[in-house]
Amino acid sequence: MSRWTTSTPPPEPPPSRPLRADAERNRQRLITAAQEVFAERGLEVTLDDIARHAGVGVGTAYRRFAGREELIDAVFESALQHLIGLAEQALTHEDPWDGLAELFLTAGQDFAQDRGLRQVMLESAHGKARATDFRERLEPAVSAVIARAQRSGRLRDDIEATDFPLIQLMLGAVAQQSRTVNPELWKRYLTLILDGLRRDRDSPTPLPHPALGQTEFDRTMT
Repeated sequence: MSRWTTSTPPPEPPPSRPLRADAERNRQRLITAAQEVFAERGLEVTLDDIARHAGVGVGTAYRRFAGREELIDAVFESALQHLIGLAEQALTHEDPWDGLAELFLTAGQDFAQDRGLRQVMLESAHGKARATDFRERLEPAVSAVIARAQRSGRLRDDIEATDFPLIQLMLGAVAQQSRTVNPELWKRYLTLILDGLRRDRDSPTPLPHPALGQTEFDRTMT
């Protein structure tokens, strides 16, 4: 006969113990360090690299996170929620087109400054399932912003939510190439793209940055 009967349910598992204050501080230090290192160097770094940047021992890092992949998930869950929040904020903008443009600008800023974010959303080399999940969870909020701008008659009808990450990929590539020459250059190309998406403009929007001179161009390409 089984030890457990219908009248005697098995005991509940003991609740997980909260981290001690110093352990939680180390965990947050590691997450903050990972955000900074991923943004600057991409996802190729090791957990050891992140521990050194955080100023904690490698053993401490491995006690808080089983490995780099777990830390990547922790960092980019926060990044995903931030991007979804940007899209939700765009939906509250009084003008649907301005809300869309604001989303492209604020998200573009994130992608321009964060190499790891570009990799985790737009590349499969660091986990196809993670990249797919990231895009699928962001798509409903972006779709709502796009649909609202289309209903207003100001956004062309053939734009889809799947265009959004590819546009960010293009802008991110510009930001990556020009980061030491003109780190704001990507905004020039965002303006050109938005002009191409807009249905109701009477004249071209002034570009926020001039084109690169030949010397700057050569430095950017090399």
